[in-house]
Amino acid sequence: MSNPLAKHSVLLAEDNTVHQRVTGLMLRDAGCEVDIVTNGEQAWQALMQHQALHQRPYDLVCMDCQMPEVDGFEGTRLIREWEAQQQPARHTPIIALTAQALHGDREQCLAAGMDDYLSKPLAKADLQAMLDKWLSQTGVQ
Repeated sequence: MSNPLAKHSVLLAEDNTVHQRVTGLMLRDAGCEVDIVTNGEQAWQALMQHQALHQRPYDLVCMDCQMPEVDGFEGTRLIREWEAQQQPARHTPIIALTAQALHGDREQCLAAGMDDYLSKPLAKADLQAMLDKWLSQTGVQ
C-alpha cells in the first residue's frame, strides 16, 4: 500500500539541529520529502527556488517562530507578500512550531499569516494529524 503523503514536499524552517533531525525524521517517516533551512529568510528564498525548479510550490511549511536573523513571523510575512504577487496568487500552508506554550501564542501565529500551530516538543501523533489536515487539502494524491 502506498503512503498517501509520499508525493508531498515539506519545507522545515528550524535553527536547532536536534529539532531539525527529530522533526525531519518524523516528516520523512510520514512519507514526505523534506528540505531544511535555518531561518525565515532562507525559508522565503527556498520557497521561491523550489517553485522555479519544480514548477510547483512546497505543499507545506513548518516554521519555527524563534530563529536568529529572520524569525518565523518575519519569514511568514515575506512568504505571504511573495505569494500575493504570484499569478495566480497562491497560499502555502504554514504551520508554526514554537517552544512557547503561552496563552495568546496561537492567535499571534495566526495573525502573522500562519495557518496552524504546534508546540514543541512535537508529538509524532500531533504532527501526523497536522499533516493529514493540511496536506489532504493540497490536492496532490
